[in-house]
Amino acid sequence: MTVNLEVADGVGTIRLDRPPMNALDIATQDRLFELAAEVTRRDDVRAVVIYGGEKVFAAGADIKEMRDMDHAAMIARSRALQDSFTAVARIPKPVVAAVTGYALGGGCELALCADIRIAGENARLGQPEILLGLIPGAGGTQRLSRLVGPSRAKDLIFTGRQVKAEEALAIGLVDRVVPAEEVYTQAHAWAAKLAAGPAIALRAAKESVDFGLEADIDTGLAIERNWFAGLFATEDRDIGMRSFVEEGPGKAKFR
Repeated sequence: MTVNLEVADGVGTIRLDRPPMNALDIATQDRLFELAAEVTRRDDVRAVVIYGGEKVFAAGADIKEMRDMDHAAMIARSRALQDSFTAVARIPKPVVAAVTGYALGGGCELALCADIRIAGENARLGQPEILLGLIPGAGGTQRLSRLVGPSRAKDLIFTGRQVKAEEALAIGLVDRVVPAEEVYTQAHAWAAKLAAGPAIALRAAKESVDFGLEADIDTGLAIERNWFAGLFATEDRDIGMRSFVEEGPGKAKFR
């Protein structure tokens, strides 16, 4: 398998495993789609880490494979390409990308599908598709511009340049920079902490933010309002409020 799933302590690690650079060929894209669906439905997975290994996250699409595709072939494939990444972005649980080394092209687009990105000091991110006479095709023009703003996104997409971890942090492309050897440990710790939290409320928070950003403010507020009211029917809400009243804040143990 080019992508594997390991589950421990409520955290599912989706591990890219296609040496040497984790190029995202069609088989890898399809496997990402399958695993996104699996972690979505599994109750023992309450948070997710996406990881490429100690040396590289993913250097991009498999150019040798794409070189042999013509216009008709890519029309037939482009929706499945986007769907595989959207499936990761739509996982209704906290997702963190643990980024070491290169995260370029499709690799950067995959990292953009996570809720946060923890990068190693050796990380290099970018959207170099323009250097191939292309544009990002797995969500980069949309998710990158929503994350860092249109001007910064255009700079990266127009030039195809790579940014080091420090610049990525400064422009908001990643959320934390740590020594490369600590990337997975810190990403897993972040996920494990949230795995112990109220699962339905976390889903509500994620969907309210994500879907709200895709709508006008009134629609976003309606999404938030409906989720907020609905959470009053959950056991986690009972546990959280009872613990707050009886023990003080931050001590609830959710099921």
